[in-house]
Amino acid sequence: MPHSTAGKRKRQMELLRAQFAQKDGLAFAEVLPAERIEHILDEEGAHWRNCVYMPLLTLWAFLSQVISADGSCRGAVARVLAWLVSRGEHPCSSNTDPYCKARKRLPEKLLARLVRETGQTLHQQTSAEWCWNGRPVKVADGSTMSMPDTPANQAAYPQVPGQKPGLGFPIMRVLVVFSLGCGAVLDAAMGRYKGKKTGENSLLRTLEKSFEPGDILLADRYFSGYFDIAWWQERGVDVVTQMNKRRRCDMRRGTRLGRNDHIVVYPKPGVHNRPKWMDAATYDRMPDQLYVREVRVPIRERGFRTKEVVVVTTLLDHQTYSAADVARLYRARWNAELDLRSLKTTMGMDVLRCKTPEMVRKELWAHLLAYNLIRTVMAQAALAHDTSPREISFKGTLQTMTAFAERLLDATGETADQLYERLLSAIASHTVGDRPNRIEPRSQKRRPKGYPFLSKPRKLARTLLINST
Repeated sequence: MPHSTAGKRKRQMELLRAQFAQKDGLAFAEVLPAERIEHILDEEGAHWRNCVYMPLLTLWAFLSQVISADGSCRGAVARVLAWLVSRGEHPCSSNTDPYCKARKRLPEKLLARLVRETGQTLHQQTSAEWCWNGRPVKVADGSTMSMPDTPANQAAYPQVPGQKPGLGFPIMRVLVVFSLGCGAVLDAAMGRYKGKKTGENSLLRTLEKSFEPGDILLADRYFSGYFDIAWWQERGVDVVTQMNKRRRCDMRRGTRLGRNDHIVVYPKPGVHNRPKWMDAATYDRMPDQLYVREVRVPIRERGFRTKEVVVVTTLLDHQTYSAADVARLYRARWNAELDLRSLKTTMGMDVLRCKTPEMVRKELWAHLLAYNLIRTVMAQAALAHDTSPREISFKGTLQTMTAFAERLLDATGETADQLYERLLSAIASHTVGDRPNRIEPRSQKRRPKGYPFLSKPRKLARTLLINST
């Protein structure tokens, strides 16, 4: 059977780019160039016979599904049907089976490569004003996602060990690397919730190709172990993290740089403390000692539970990187938490929908790709209106893009230019409040429904109900 015609591929590419407000001539337009998408599709073998759900249309439907309010396959098929009818083409069936089969044909590597390429392209073009002291900063943080309780998902990503069989949901651990400057996802790694080499620092080491010499890794105290710092320093990557809770900060030791700021030496742990992930050859290669800088940051804001934070970093030059700069950088680590919240809460990635491990991973990559494309529009709006992407609301951007998407697809010429201009202006107007010392109680006001928790598998619970009547 023949492959899709050039005309259909072009129209579907226009649909994909219009959905995420991508237009030639705008800043960061090369984040999603048509030629590059076609090249990756061909390299990953994403081509099949000339039918409705060709690779580009399937990709668009998948991305529109993950950013929609309900996230259903039925809604995605309805959008494809509406688009075909509006173009005067033969309508597709409202049945979801063909679309679901087309999603399964999309290579997982295709989505992963698109995430990495869009994220790296946006990161590399980030304005110098959005960087920290002229240095590229990459923030790593992990989280977990649940998924439907199917045998296949349970086998790949088992539920929490303490839960009874049939009562829990499969859980996937995800480690994401974000660009601090623009918020884009640069890479991600997935694994089981618990088990060998499934910890966040183990997952991060699998993403070493996403880091380059001269980068700064910003992470929480989970990544502050001696061998974690040494491993990244060996690759030319500086580290900024919080002090490991097993260590104690004594400002009387080491080389004093200023008040609450000094350089100390961490000795290499003995061979009996060699971590399980490290082989003997790697252990022998590690330095016998590390020179690190400790910056103690008192927290005097009323209502804060934490009263002091000790930041550990390999940025030893206190004249180039002052203690106040280092403290502000570590505080910016919270942006990774906000980015994960945008993915999990705003985009609904907290609970994945697919019923097989392969499709679960594709669904997660689709969320990350859609997130990067939204971040691209935020960067365009920030550049056009002289602000920072971190000052623009992610949810406001998503809502505005969704409202403009259909009009952008049909617009041409001067009308399209005016729509893009108004779109970026509207997005830039949705700013987030600067509330660095915001205090909120960690409790919920809205009460849950008064139903008891399920204490036995649903099938058994239904049987007991039937037999009791």
